[in-house]
Amino acid sequence: MKIAIVQPDTVWEDKKANFSNIEKMINGYSESADLVVLPEMFSTGFSLNADTLSEEEKGETFQWMKRTASNGNFAICGSFIKRSNGKYFNQFTLFEPEGNYEMYNKRHLFSLANENRIFTKGNERKIFQLAGMRFLALICYDLRFPVWSRNKNDYEAIICIASWPDVRREAWQTLLKARAIENQCYVIGVNRTGVDNEGFKYAGDSVILNPAGKILAKVNDYEQGIATAEITIEELTRFREKFPFWKDADDFSIIV
Repeated sequence: MKIAIVQPDTVWEDKKANFSNIEKMINGYSESADLVVLPEMFSTGFSLNADTLSEEEKGETFQWMKRTASNGNFAICGSFIKRSNGKYFNQFTLFEPEGNYEMYNKRHLFSLANENRIFTKGNERKIFQLAGMRFLALICYDLRFPVWSRNKNDYEAIICIASWPDVRREAWQTLLKARAIENQCYVIGVNRTGVDNEGFKYAGDSVILNPAGKILAKVNDYEQGIATAEITIEELTRFREKFPFWKDADDFSIIV
């Protein structure tokens, strides 16, 4: 399966501008992909202005993702601000080209920026299946909590989408590598670049890592761009058979 990681310079709270920019990036890229991965809140930037920017079921961003997947004949995922029954969610959505979709609501809300005061946290750990591979969905701050992402042999890859400022970029880089090594899985980490309306700068540091934590693909720091890499169950199986560390892992349960 070929994965494309898209690192845009996100325009603050301007959905149409962000849709247009991402479309140009994808259409101008020479390689094809089976799955296109976008950052957290890719259509607005990491804004807490949920009253204005949130969408009901099948809203503007939802429809754009559906249309883009269909037109490009690839799956696509990213998160946006969802409104449901008077509550706001930071919702990861994955669309297949045929129109099937699945969702995950961010579990760990970033209290340092008051995300927890505006949004409602999710209560379900979600694993998506695509082309025979299983993907665990994480959104930004989720990455800091290894128990939530612990591999119980129920997935092959982690997708972590983020709006992670460069003041903490070392943590982003280190935690992505740690999640790959400790879970013996591929890790797909996608972040934005540019500067947001709060003055935070973003390096991007979007990568695809193999189960040993080695970089398979990377987008240039502080630049818009796309990078691709092939991931396979066969390679992962060989790695796990050669280094069967997972057999010695502690058993546990997550209480939500």
